[in-house]
Amino acid sequence: MARYCFQLQVRPEKTAEYAERHRAVWPEMRAALRETGWGNYSLFLREDGLLIGYVEADDLAAAQAAMAETEVNARWQAEMAPFFTGLGGAAPDEGFALLTEVFHLDDERASA
Repeated sequence: MARYCFQLQVRPEKTAEYAERHRAVWPEMRAALRETGWGNYSLFLREDGLLIGYVEADDLAAAQAAMAETEVNARWQAEMAPFFTGLGGAAPDEGFALLTEVFHLDDERASA
């Protein structure tokens, strides 16, 4: 299972509301994420709006494509889009910047 980390920018004045929305993610959205291959998915939000996401997937592009086919994802992305800056017209789940993993402790142990 591959690990992916990504970054987005939430509008600083909307961080509290963004966090609140994620305390009550719709059950059908949670189910769709699981069914389309998003595993061990977490979001971390800093006060200034820096959002870091972490997800494990066999193939992130395939998981994204599968989510894009769901009706619930279209509704969720439409509701979340106003929270973000710097997407250049892309939906939040398509406009994030992937980060390069440079260290993972368990990988180091396996190669030793």
